Amino acid sequence: MFRKLAIGLLITLTAVIAQAEEYKAGVNYDVIAMPVPTADKTKVEVVEAFGYLCPHCARFEPLLHSWTKKLPMDVDFARVPVVFSRSWEPLARAYYASEILNDLDKTHQATFTALHKERRRFSSFDDLADYYADLGVDKDKFVKMNQSFAVNMRMNQGASKLKGYGIQSVPTLIVNGKYRITADKAGGHAGMLKVAEYLIEQERNAQ
Repeated sequence: MFRKLAIGLLITLTAVIAQAEEYKAGVNYDVIAMPVPTADKTKVEVVEAFGYLCPHCARFEPLLHSWTKKLPMDVDFARVPVVFSRSWEPLARAYYASEILNDLDKTHQATFTALHKERRRFSSFDDLADYYADLGVDKDKFVKMNQSFAVNMRMNQGASKLKGYGIQSVPTLIVNGKYRITADKAGGHAGMLKVAEYLIEQERNAQ
């Protein structure tokens, strides 16, 4: 009986060790040379760098949304929209405006759907504002917020964070300002979430 128990424990320990060694820095994720400060030191922070014009982000969003709903209370999740070119800026501003107005539940997935499934093209800011109004967003508030100091500040803060994270592609996940996870290194979108879970646990144990 003792021998069987010992063998069972050894097998379990071996499995745990194998799992722990499954993800390695430089192979499955990258270590950020100079960590970016997080908003709350008492929690583990996960940030998604994304762009509405990115088809990979559109495919990742449903999977990510389900994952974030199951995160424990000691994990904070946030998004930062990237601006790779001038055409990305209006949608990044729209994200922040919707976030401040507490309308992301109406606009976030809908924006991906409009761009990548319905093949809509917003040729002007008015087109985007009208579309958001159709989703139930107060158009006057949205237009005013879009050019507000609050949105300008978040745009600047977001750009600073993205530079610190070393973002070169999207979607990318950042764990606790220390680790950068991409689909290429993690083995796909589902792999990104598994690596994130591993790093969350690592950071939780380090606190």
